[in-house]
Amino acid sequence: MKRFVILTLLAATAAGFNACKDYLNVVPDNAATIDYAFRNRLEAENYLFTCYNTLQQLGNVVQHPAFTTSGEIALPLNTPRREFLNDIGFTIITGGQNITEPILNYWDGANSGRSMFTAIRQCNIMLDNIHKPIDLSGPERSRWTGEVKFLKAYYHYWLLRMYGPIPLIRKNAEIDATTEEVRVRREHVDTAFNYIVSLLEEAIPDLPEKIAVEGSEMGRITKNIARAVKAEVRVTQASPLYNGNPDYARVKNKDGQLLFSTTADPKKWETAATACREAITAAEAANYRLYSFVPPGNLGTVSDQTKRVLAIQGAVTFKWNEEMIWALNLPFSYQQYAAARLPATAQDNYQLISRLPSNINTAELFYTNNGVPIDEDRNWDYARRFNPTNGNADNKFYVREGYTTAGLNLYREPRYYANLGFDGGIWFGNGVLTDASALHVEAKLGQTAGVMDGFRYNATGYWPKKLVHYKSVYDKGVSITEDYPWPMFRLAALYLLYAEALNESAGPSDEAYDYINRVRVRAGLKTVQESWAQYSRFPNKYTTQAGLRAIIQQERRIELCFEGQAGWDLRRWKTLANVMSKPIRGWDINKETATGYYRPQSIITPVFQTKDYFWPLRDRSLSVNPNLVQNAYW
Repeated sequence: MKRFVILTLLAATAAGFNACKDYLNVVPDNAATIDYAFRNRLEAENYLFTCYNTLQQLGNVVQHPAFTTSGEIALPLNTPRREFLNDIGFTIITGGQNITEPILNYWDGANSGRSMFTAIRQCNIMLDNIHKPIDLSGPERSRWTGEVKFLKAYYHYWLLRMYGPIPLIRKNAEIDATTEEVRVRREHVDTAFNYIVSLLEEAIPDLPEKIAVEGSEMGRITKNIARAVKAEVRVTQASPLYNGNPDYARVKNKDGQLLFSTTADPKKWETAATACREAITAAEAANYRLYSFVPPGNLGTVSDQTKRVLAIQGAVTFKWNEEMIWALNLPFSYQQYAAARLPATAQDNYQLISRLPSNINTAELFYTNNGVPIDEDRNWDYARRFNPTNGNADNKFYVREGYTTAGLNLYREPRYYANLGFDGGIWFGNGVLTDASALHVEAKLGQTAGVMDGFRYNATGYWPKKLVHYKSVYDKGVSITEDYPWPMFRLAALYLLYAEALNESAGPSDEAYDYINRVRVRAGLKTVQESWAQYSRFPNKYTTQAGLRAIIQQERRIELCFEGQAGWDLRRWKTLANVMSKPIRGWDINKETATGYYRPQSIITPVFQTKDYFWPLRDRSLSVNPNLVQNAYW
């Protein structure tokens, strides 16, 4: 029997999956033989942890390709002190990408990326050897096999979204493989998508419907996770970036094999709709539903408006809630960067760095309180949105009454106030649990949330409040972070995928409207039909396929804001170039008065070209393997 070397092996833990953290805080061990790694159930379980490790680390958002390149967060990197490790991914939108040392290199595992091919090889080792432990029961063996097939599929999918055509590592090369045998080639994108789906379909029968032992197994893969990912894979395959993309129609391997379809296939959207419908039916049968906020016993007197904001935030920050189909155990680690310093917070609190900024561009994305875009609403003053304006009784649960803020911050939908913190905005939580005592942000120069020094400041005047749990407290001498797992897939996202697939396959329909409206109603908005008919300058927009497409795309960007989804969506829609064609703006944070502060300033000038839809391969990799071809335009 041939023997292989394990390049990475997880150190044994005392209790295996007895605690979720056991397969998160992984540490490579000394090299060992395959036989040793699979000599019994415990050692095999440790290797299962190794297969999970790369997945769990994807929750580190500063190394997340979609989180750092969507434009939702505009992190300036020209400050005297850099607060994030491996934050180079934020430079990609400024034109920092290159072929010598690509940023967020998930192909080779370099420059703040992790090698997905190493993770795939680990999965193959597990699948090839799972039969060896004699004390591993049949049901466990089947479940672990299903989990690893899912992981193998997802790692391929991650690469496919980043690089387009990829080599498919169906089996690991033998130890005595020839040089030519290990020089893999990229394969057609449809071949890759279909292979990923086949792995997911093989995995689903062996996975549990839901996690039964919540205290020790949360974060492990289930049937519903696999079905949801399959639906997303099919939607991605049908999307313009991959489905008949003329920009890549001539991309081919060195042997002449085309790597993209030359014409769009509309039937791919029908396949995607079927996958979405199956995933939704199964998820709802398993009692997944849109999250609704249930006030705890210690919550004081709060308005319905505040409860709605907490419901929108809680869909992300309330751990393992009924909407969360899939989340990673690795918690969101940057709440102290996303939170604003509040009037009750001591200015010498070094725990509260407060410099993970959103921006005006993102603020303009959200709807008015009438549920339509700000530049479409007949009743909203778009032209004077940047003018200083006092908060009033109509907005008192969202903006401090009488405080001077921008018109942009008034009369907006509830998701605006759940997602964004801003000068004058109410910040519910931080230890204050009544509306009457709720704190608000004061962000001008010299105020509590304003510029403190060369690195503790928010560069734009907008904070991603949605990412801060209302129970987290950053106050004088107190730093209490209420952790939550990083969201990967919510039911709301699945609803909107289904609406998109329905519209793309057959045009507007009552069913497509229904699934959009389920998300809108939870957000406190009227239906698409009512909002556009009553308030939009384009009252018939929702009745056409192109119009409804624009509505669905904006709905996804709003609903899933700051969740690491927009970076993928904008790419597959081929709309990221348009989003990045405008300077990313913020307020003039170095001004003390409202008149000076409320002047939009360019914070980042994005640099985006057609080539930037896909990551480049490192030129060294092309030299090592001459069978590989570089991505187009690089």
